[in-house]
Amino acid sequence: DAFFEALTDGKVSFSARARYESVEQDNAKKDADAYTLRTTLGYKTGAFHGFSGFIEAENVTDLGNGNFDNKVDGDTDYSVIADPDDTEMNQAYLQYNGFDTEFKLGRQELTYRNAPFHRFIGNVLWRQNHQSFDALSLSNTSFADTELNYAYIDKVKSILGTTVDMDSHLVNAKYNGLPFGNLEGYGYFLEYEDAAAAAKSSKTLGLRFSGAQAVSEDVKVIYTAEYAKQDDYKDGTMEDQNYYLGEVGAKYKGWLAKFSYEMQEGDGTDSFKTPLGTNHAYQGWADIFLATPKEGLEDMYFTVVGNVLGAKVVAVYHDFETDYLGLDAGEEFDILAQKTFKEHYTLGVKYSDYDAGDASLGKVDTEKFWVYGQVKF
Repeated sequence: DAFFEALTDGKVSFSARARYESVEQDNAKKDADAYTLRTTLGYKTGAFHGFSGFIEAENVTDLGNGNFDNKVDGDTDYSVIADPDDTEMNQAYLQYNGFDTEFKLGRQELTYRNAPFHRFIGNVLWRQNHQSFDALSLSNTSFADTELNYAYIDKVKSILGTTVDMDSHLVNAKYNGLPFGNLEGYGYFLEYEDAAAAAKSSKTLGLRFSGAQAVSEDVKVIYTAEYAKQDDYKDGTMEDQNYYLGEVGAKYKGWLAKFSYEMQEGDGTDSFKTPLGTNHAYQGWADIFLATPKEGLEDMYFTVVGNVLGAKVVAVYHDFETDYLGLDAGEEFDILAQKTFKEHYTLGVKYSDYDAGDASLGKVDTEKFWVYGQVKF
């Protein structure tokens, strides 16, 4: 009776996100327009002796005339909007909680930081088809102020609906017991099993420190420093490349302003890359640099976040330059306004404007615009 009660006394989840996206580029591609709908339906069981399960189906449907390149079967005369039609099991895993540890086995979304800070491991929430992993993962909190995470990845289900075979290991440790900040250390060992992709295999070792300190009743200073080193792993062929991130800013009465410096090194042949990250959240929403150029990329950007008439507003300015040769890689301005009603309903608009720099990099002026609405229960 307890077993069947756990199976039936669970929780249903549902979400639907409708979105219009337009792309205009200064090249021979036609302007793209996409009207898409993402729908999910999930069920999480109750617990039985620490065991539970979760299953979530996902569907992405083109509601318009298909005037865009979806990277799978779209019209390549148009600019890219990477939201192909797809129906899949986005998540399906067995979970066990016990001994201060949470175990998950099966297809799951993996992240080690709150959105949108999925720099290395993420589920790419912005695209209609989320990225998920066939994996065994565990998270342990036995030690005070400490969280230890490990995952073995067998497959990656990409935002295009394709499957990437891997034999990869993720290690992440966090310590929150310091009075002036939090520490995070990580090691990501990515091995691609497909012979055609094996050369991309890499290992990344890094350390991050972040924190905030109140300087008055209304003002809080925030800061972040992060370093990572990336090298070849297994059959990988890349040369050593480094990653640096430094941020400083302040919060004042619900507003945040910060300056960030991020460097992904490159030497003209190899560059530091984050193939499993939610890269849309970094280097500009126009997605010009989803993959780091072989010359590397230096990004100096200024971010303002606040609240206007109950809506969240985000504005970001980026100034890009390559690490190798110091080429002008362009600049970008991004702005978003989003409001959530009664917890379950969200409306938003978003705009991105990228101005290309040195022509030798092959980038072009790009404008993107989105309007979206979401219901989530």
